[in-house]
Amino acid sequence: MPYFQYYGIDWIAMILTFLAIWQIGNQNKTGFILMIFGNASWIAVGYLTDSMAMIIANFIFCLLNVRAIFKWSRATHQQD
Repeated sequence: MPYFQYYGIDWIAMILTFLAIWQIGNQNKTGFILMIFGNASWIAVGYLTDSMAMIIANFIFCLLNVRAIFKWSRATHQQD
C-alpha cells in the first residue's frame, strides 16, 4: 500500500482539514481559510481518483466556508 499514491495531496488535505476544524473550534476565522485549502486539496484528490462525488461535495463545502467567513465577519462588525 503506497503512502503517497496521490502525490501526498491526500495527506495535505487531511492535515489541513484537521487543523481547520481545530481552529474553528477555537473560534478562529483562520480555520475557514485552512478549510478552503483543504477543500481544494480534496477536489484534487477527487480528480486523481475520478470521484465526481468528492469533487462536487468539496466544491459545495468550499462555498459554505466562504459563506461562513462572511457571516462571521458581519457578526464581528455588528458587535463592535
